[in-house]
Amino acid sequence: MEEQKLNDEMPRLGDTAPTFRAETTQGTINFPEDYKGKWVILFSHPADFTPVCTTEFMTFASMTDQFRALNTELIGLSIDSNQSHIAWIRAIQEKAEFKGMKNVVVNFPIINDIKMEVSKKYGMIHPNASNTSAVRATFFIDPESKVRAIIYYPLTNGRNFQEIKRILMAMQTTDKYGVSTPADWEPGDEVIVPAPKTADEAFQRAQGQGQAQGSRMVDWYLSFQPAPTN
Repeated sequence: MEEQKLNDEMPRLGDTAPTFRAETTQGTINFPEDYKGKWVILFSHPADFTPVCTTEFMTFASMTDQFRALNTELIGLSIDSNQSHIAWIRAIQEKAEFKGMKNVVVNFPIINDIKMEVSKKYGMIHPNASNTSAVRATFFIDPESKVRAIIYYPLTNGRNFQEIKRILMAMQTTDKYGVSTPADWEPGDEVIVPAPKTADEAFQRAQGQGQAQGSRMVDWYLSFQPAPTN
């Protein structure tokens, strides 16, 4: 009983992503072994052949190359069979149109999770929303297999894909340059210099010492610098 309870809990930020082996529309995947060195966006949708999910899959599919340019792979999931997934993505390619997109080919794997094994490991089943469908969960998993961000949407409302791409790029900027990003940050915007860790560092910053070229200090704890470019 305790093991089942733990399996139904959602991984938290900083946790190692739960491992799994699953059958998908692209064959068997072993996670995270098959994705070493890459970022992964693992996302669930309530069901195949549903309207909101169709618009989301078309959008994810149309952005696949953009995500791959960011060293990121997509993995979809719902509590449906591979046969259902395949029939649905074929219908998307042949019939669906949305925001100028049509004939969209979904070429990322979609997990067959009829037994709810993966969705339970990732806490994607929320009984007060639905006990027969996975909610709209989006997990961002880094190349070290750590859960870095999680976004949930209700069953009735589609995801914001520019935000999905934005937060991915923000985390990659943080990892590469050791900076933080402010509210509403977009690539190319200035970034936040890490706050001082000691009283001496705070004093030096208040005196304008140790500042990177082009940086601007608002107060000892809040300094900005231009977007890194190298």
